[in-house]
Amino acid sequence: MVHATIRGENIELPLTEFTQVKKGNTTFRKYIVIQNEQLQYPVCVYRISDTEYKALLMKCTHQGNELSVYGDKLHCAAHGSEFDKQGNATIGPAVQPLRNFPVVIDNQILLISLKAS
Repeated sequence: MVHATIRGENIELPLTEFTQVKKGNTTFRKYIVIQNEQLQYPVCVYRISDTEYKALLMKCTHQGNELSVYGDKLHCAAHGSEFDKQGNATIGPAVQPLRNFPVVIDNQILLISLKAS
């Protein structure tokens, strides 16, 4: 879990949070879970590519339980619903996709818009 800053209507997450260096080799985290006291639920940010990121609210669309992330899946322990890293429901009882947030990169910082869509 990463504690990210909320400034205005955006969560600000430095891209360096995805970088890992081990024994001189650079790799990238597949996802980061963001916490902030202003958020009712965490936000999972998937790194799809160097320039594409997907930010998903970790709230099950079935009955509103908090989700857990397992690699490329988000799972609801309450009733077994699963979602893919694009936010689509893949296993029910949930059928609606997860809320996702627009993401832009500005000067090596991900800006995740919390503006109501």
